Amino acid sequence: MNLSLLAADLPSLQLRSCLINRRGEPLLQYYQKPAAETEIARINSCTKSILSALICIAMDQGLLPPPETAVSRFYPQLAADKDTRKAQLTLSHLLTMSAGFNWTEFGGQNSFPKMTRSPNWVEFVLGQPLAHPPGQVMEYNSGVSQLLSAILMQAVERPVTAFAEQYLFGPLGITAYSWESDPQGIATGGFGMSLRPADLLKFGQLYLQQGKWGDRQLITPERVIRSVQPAIDADPPRRGGYAWHWWTDVFPDPDSSSTESAPILEYYYARGYGEQFVYVLPAQETVVVLTKDQKQKQQPPLDVFRDCVAPALLDRYSSKIN
Repeated sequence: MNLSLLAADLPSLQLRSCLINRRGEPLLQYYQKPAAETEIARINSCTKSILSALICIAMDQGLLPPPETAVSRFYPQLAADKDTRKAQLTLSHLLTMSAGFNWTEFGGQNSFPKMTRSPNWVEFVLGQPLAHPPGQVMEYNSGVSQLLSAILMQAVERPVTAFAEQYLFGPLGITAYSWESDPQGIATGGFGMSLRPADLLKFGQLYLQQGKWGDRQLITPERVIRSVQPAIDADPPRRGGYAWHWWTDVFPDPDSSSTESAPILEYYYARGYGEQFVYVLPAQETVVVLTKDQKQKQQPPLDVFRDCVAPALLDRYSSKIN
């Protein structure tokens, strides 16, 4: 499939938007209806990757200590916990969701709904027992994202939204957004943000440009590179790896029947419930944004990127069309 065929198929895929840029220029722009271009919409867990960017900015500015720093620096009760493994928790463990908490986001324990119904989300997360030693197992956990947001707020001594407006949203020209908060007024770290698709594209482009926007270096290249390197295998049935609140993967599968000389797309991406995505493909200098109206259901859901977009991009780039 090439991009022209992909464009023709987009209405049947029930996407709210599909934006593809290469080298900062549009290859494809699709909106299901005009309002989708101008209205903000929930990006759900893509919020995690934006929080990661803010963590990186704070580290670059010396407001947050290095990722190897113990979380007990911010929450001393962890050092006094009867489970001595909690004292070993680091910012890196939170960023890679390898803290080891006994946590099932949905289903089973329903840890996420229980957190959001609790009077203090941070205390709820800190009080959860550990199921694994820190750093050994990735367990998807929006609770650790809330801890990171709370830690960031402590470190920058202002609301996370104010920090974002000054050092990320402002420089990117993002003026239309909303961001929920917990009962203590801490910005939700794992979800709760609403943005326009074009602003998600700017965010992906910032990472493609290794943290540079215009003549400003918003995030150091070294920090960008480290934050998107896979640190641990994703928890099954999810595929690929996990970095600092970014997912990583390749297309096609390394063990597929394709020949060894066939080109491969390596990418990292932000992912939100209801099929909200930002993909960054460094070697191809490409950013892809896919969003969907969460009221629309498709059973089983189609992996639009891997089934439709990635083959079209691979076809384009392997044919050396620029």
